[in-house]
Amino acid sequence: MAAAYSALVTSRPADVPGPPSLPEPNEVQLASGPLADLALARPSSLDRAGARRTTAGLLDGLWADPRTRVLRVHSGRAPVVPRRGGWQLVLQSPADVPAPGPDDLTLYLGSADGVEHVAVVSSESEPEVADGSAGDEEWRGLREVGTALPDLDARLFTEALAMGNWHAVTRFSPRTGERLETTTAGWVRAEPGAREHFPRTDAAVIMAVVDPQDRLLLGHQPIWPANRYSILAGFVEPGESFEDTVRREVFEEAGILVGPGDDDVRYLGSQPWPFPASIMVGFTARAVTTDILVDGDEIALARWFSREELAEAVQTGAVLPPPSVSISRKLIEAWFGGPLPVPDEQPWA
Repeated sequence: MAAAYSALVTSRPADVPGPPSLPEPNEVQLASGPLADLALARPSSLDRAGARRTTAGLLDGLWADPRTRVLRVHSGRAPVVPRRGGWQLVLQSPADVPAPGPDDLTLYLGSADGVEHVAVVSSESEPEVADGSAGDEEWRGLREVGTALPDLDARLFTEALAMGNWHAVTRFSPRTGERLETTTAGWVRAEPGAREHFPRTDAAVIMAVVDPQDRLLLGHQPIWPANRYSILAGFVEPGESFEDTVRREVFEEAGILVGPGDDDVRYLGSQPWPFPASIMVGFTARAVTTDILVDGDEIALARWFSREELAEAVQTGAVLPPPSVSISRKLIEAWFGGPLPVPDEQPWA
């Protein structure tokens, strides 16, 4: 499929005939951005204060200050307590947190409302409390509680999880194999020769594709539960624009051609997605063909849905949409015109 797409878009000399011209699409109105209430990208008072990270002894000084708030993350989960129908992070004074272990990451998260925040990230499971002293405290993952956290808490959890995931896979130099040292308040890994390695984020596009009848394209991956459907997505390749990635991925995964016009691919918003290390860049796109041919690898099934068909399928459980914490859900609802009628919202583990 990738080779077929490459052949399709390869330029030809003027005297060599190209493929048949694409059919003219109906002027379906695409959704307009920006997307509202992206759970992991909501504005907050957090200042990451990057310039402070190089301050000598910053983490030691913050750990000695009882006003500092510490977020613990164990195996991707953080402690939370109920709050007004949602959740809030348990942020503690350093004196109330066990000393970080030799393999734990201590990370400066930034400042919010005059309060400094630090994370301690561990690959070990959360500690068990058998004496009842934990009260209402529970350990939950970001997918589970992201939409129900206050804005600041969601940003702190997302930042700590993303950085913890990067450190977990960046322990040795890719050039020499030597163990890397953590510096700059947790934001840099350095080789013994001082060469530095910085956190990386993998850019991926995610797109709500609509056809000339204003139907939405949804796909099913082989590894998902039988009724799980979502919009298509894919990673940006080197030297590729976001818009080109949208067109390539839709064709490779579903055999659908997206229109070549400037307004046939429209940006709507972005959201960090630290599972493990992505930034999801959201688009809506106008298809000019409708015959589906899935790749059978990343996408096993795909189909077009009208709004009425999707509403019925969601209400009956025939389609389980992506969770509300994801940008995919927001892109679907931007096309749908409002919240999906999900009878029993469940996190997507």
